[in-house]
Formats: sequence, structure tokens, C-alpha cells
Amino acid sequence: MKEVHTNLFIGDDADCRACTAKPEFAIVHACKTCHQKALNYPGALPATHPHYLVYEHGKNLYLNMVDMPTEFLPKFTHPLFGHAMDFIDREIKTKKVLIHCNYGASRSPSLGLTYLAITGVISKNSIEEAAAEFEEAYPKYAPGMGILFYMKRYWDFLMHELLEKDTPTNSEHRHHKKIHI
Repeated sequence: MKEVHTNLFIGDDADCRACTAKPEFAIVHACKTCHQKALNYPGALPATHPHYLVYEHGKNLYLNMVDMPTEFLPKFTHPLFGHAMDFIDREIKTKKVLIHCNYGASRSPSLGLTYLAITGVISKNSIEEAAAEFEEAYPKYAPGMGILFYMKRYWDFLMHELLEKDTPTNSEHRHHKKIHI
């Protein structure tokens, strides 16, 4: 587990197991195996299930996210990234946040990189600039081809359109934009 910025940690399955019982941590589980365990299902969850992509329970956000060699589809990945950014932004104010995937090399650091770019800690000009800066803090970053293709294609969307602020009459929480596919 490596702290890449104040209260933001990137890790793997072993780090997840080590931090689960620690009250000072909120955890983003960017892996299908944790999603399966949290919702108690083997194999695949029906796409009609209300928690098919995302399940939040207490200080845990479970993402139904797998590495694959083909580009991640936006109809699935935009909501995964949006929920993760909201959760991190909300929890990091009072807790340490661990983002983990199986090996801590692809999905979890990609989410961490995106959060740091959105919040202006690293460059948001391009995925290449952001990755170069991020790798200084997290040299283990090795995105899979699917997530890398997705981030390259949708970088501007991730940086400028993924999240929007509420109107002044509503709460200060961020909401996901409606995605039309």
C-alpha cells in the first residue's frame, strides 16, 4: 500500500484485507471479487440488479470492475468512475481512503490518478502528462489495455464533464451527469 497524496492510498488485495477492520479507512474495492463477496453471488450478477455496477455499504464502495484487453465501455465505466470520484471526495475529508484492485497495478491506480487530476493535484491536460506525474508517486502503475484505451478516449470527459456541481438551492454534493448512449 502506498500513499500517493494526503489520505489517498493505492493498494492490492492484501492491503484490502489489512485495512478492512481499521475504522480510519474507507475503501474503494475496484474488483469484481469483492463486489461478489459483498453481494453474495457467484459468477455474474444479472445486469438488471440494482447494484450491478456499484454497491456502497458503510465505509466501502464495491465496483463491479474487471481488467480486460478491450476498451472499457462508457455505459458501464462512466458510472463506475463517477461513483468512485464522489466516494473518494466525500470520505477523504475525514478518513484515509484506500483504492484497491487485485494487484494494485491497473484499476485502483487509474482511479487514483483520475481523482488527483480532477482535483488539480496532477496535470489534467492529458492522460500522458497525468500518468507521468502520477508514476513519480506510484511507480507500480501499469494500466491494462482496456482501462488505458478508455482513459485516453474519454480523458476530456473525465476531467470536465463526469461530475457536475448541484445548483445553489441543492446540497453541495456532486452528482453524475446523465449519460446518453
